[in-house]
Amino acid sequence: EQKKEQNSAFFDSPGNQGDPQGVKVTYARIVVDSRPQKDDPNRVRITVRGNLIEYPGELTTRTADLTTTKLLWNSVISTKGAKYKTADIKSFYLETPLDRFEYMRMPFSLIPKEFADAYDLHNKVLDGYVYMEIQKGMYGLPQAGILANKLLKQRLATKGYYEMPHTPGLWKHIHRPITFSLVVDDFGIKYVGEEHLKHLLDAIKEEYTVEIDETGGLYCGIALNWQYDKGYVDISMPGYVQKQLTRYGHVLKRKQMTPYDPGPVRFGKASQDLPPDTSKPLDKKGKKRVQQVVGSFLYYGRAVDTTILVALSEIAGQQSNPTEHTMRRVNSFLDYMATHPAAVIRYHASDMVLNVHSDASYLTAAGARSRAGGHFFLGSLPQDGCPIRLNGAILSLSTILKCVAASVAEAELGALFLNAQEAKIMRLTLEEMGHPQPPTPIHCDNTTAVGIVHNTIKRQRSRAMNMRYFWLLCQEAQRILAIRHHPGQENLGDYQTKLFNGATILVCAPFTSTQEIHHKFYLVRSGLLSVEGVLNPGTRIPTCVGIPYPGYLQDTGHMARQQPKLSLA
Repeated sequence: EQKKEQNSAFFDSPGNQGDPQGVKVTYARIVVDSRPQKDDPNRVRITVRGNLIEYPGELTTRTADLTTTKLLWNSVISTKGAKYKTADIKSFYLETPLDRFEYMRMPFSLIPKEFADAYDLHNKVLDGYVYMEIQKGMYGLPQAGILANKLLKQRLATKGYYEMPHTPGLWKHIHRPITFSLVVDDFGIKYVGEEHLKHLLDAIKEEYTVEIDETGGLYCGIALNWQYDKGYVDISMPGYVQKQLTRYGHVLKRKQMTPYDPGPVRFGKASQDLPPDTSKPLDKKGKKRVQQVVGSFLYYGRAVDTTILVALSEIAGQQSNPTEHTMRRVNSFLDYMATHPAAVIRYHASDMVLNVHSDASYLTAAGARSRAGGHFFLGSLPQDGCPIRLNGAILSLSTILKCVAASVAEAELGALFLNAQEAKIMRLTLEEMGHPQPPTPIHCDNTTAVGIVHNTIKRQRSRAMNMRYFWLLCQEAQRILAIRHHPGQENLGDYQTKLFNGATILVCAPFTSTQEIHHKFYLVRSGLLSVEGVLNPGTRIPTCVGIPYPGYLQDTGHMARQQPKLSLA
């Protein structure tokens, strides 16, 4: 930090130089971290403890989320001549002036002698502390993010760049074919033509120091393997699982083929009852471990490994009052992650048409609640008699309905409602990226729910359902959504609503995600039934309801009467 312009001014006491009386003085925190992808991987930083700072302005910063980033990657691989590079602004916060000064103190004993001599701090010590006036951004300041983002927006606006109104963190140029996502100081840039990339980088370099990754191989912790000539990109997080297993000191005890054992199948009157957990509650240390495992693997699941989302949701539902049984589930989950540590999602070039598979499982969660699931991918518009081309998952929804559903139809309608909400947001993002959307096709395997949406069923008895769900009728009537019935065996959303045994996961995982054990047949997780990414005629997806009769043609026509021979060899 000595090489940079001074960000702080030292003064004798809180009453001198700047008169910070009436302003809370916060304290410093020393953070040690390892960043292998950086030129200097071993880092020691002084950060500000922002919990004592009361900033009067807005603190929310508009940044791109994971879904926006995945949509942009699909846009790159699906646009002729498009390329992708990443850029990172160095010291983004440190070079941003504050709109008001803040104040911090630090124990003099923690300051190295060479720093104390360089800044003449020996005569500025008060009660063992050195007081500082913070004049530029520092890590930990609650307002540092919004101030740095506003300044960047002002500077880029003079060069013709602007942020899209409906999609936070998505930027375009007024006339150049360039689009980029922005997460704090990380740029993920889609461009057509090197001259347009140069224009953006030159605009940034006028005010900042920039690191550029020419391969576009790493963005927000996700590794990308671009195969432009073959029309696909693979995303993964190599080493992440092993790092977490080392963090928790977990050693593989037994290979697991399922992240969460669904338990034995029960029949008869008690089949709907959840077995009681009579094991002892965990202590604070055990409870914290459960919460840490859920938190550390949740981003990984959302990013590249959709097979673990239902398991994490089940464990998260118990983390407030975990028991020894919960800990056994956690250890089994960690065994699964150690067995399958390298998940990959592949995105193929497509027509950039959003497709959604929606499903629900009735009364499968604690408290007589139901689980909603959804599978979102980009492909083409389904046509009668033609196979559907699958693709990597943009989003896999796995959540519990807040309202207790009184019937299977109400649970399915609730799942449709949640998936349609997500689809509406994605439609806006895709349109702002330059990909107009037809009515979004949504698959649902419940005829009653689809009949309610299409107004082909008398809705007298359905009036007791949550009234918000009937928003779907408006979206269907306005031709924003195209909700159609398809059997459950065609529905990839089924995987995100239930717990399956290892044998079923081994077969189903290639449709939603693929790990190393599948790479001989399916190269990637999430959406490939063949190397070309086509759901072949006659293909049937095993689900909890079994295998369908051998072949049928729905209005999308992606099932036919010939069963292909599949082999893992």
